[in-house]
Amino acid sequence: MPHFEPDYADKLLGSLGISNADAVLDLRGANAPQAEASLQDLIERSLFMPPRAVAIRLDPPPEGGGETLFLPVGRQLLEARRREWIARMNPLPAHDGLGYFVVFAGKENAAQDDVKDETSAPPRSE
Repeated sequence: MPHFEPDYADKLLGSLGISNADAVLDLRGANAPQAEASLQDLIERSLFMPPRAVAIRLDPPPEGGGETLFLPVGRQLLEARRREWIARMNPLPAHDGLGYFVVFAGKENAAQDDVKDETSAPPRSE
């Protein structure tokens, strides 16, 4: 039986979806400014957290066609990827609906930093 690297195996099995995510940002029902603000908040928080996978859910196109948040959210995610804040991003598989599966690069030692900050804090003098 051949051994596959995890990323290659995921490609063979299909896209990663909501069940593979550590968290879900549900932007269904949100308007463009709300979605942009929520996503910006998520991106900024991810800079100080350990790497994690997030599924971002969006509304499907309205009956008869029309605008969705897929492109504006995608552009915002691409900008974060250019800054190397996102390690990986793919559209969600069709069975999960419209959206993205994003792996934020995060801060590798974020959990260690939290523990170190708590243990290295000077004693309080009262």
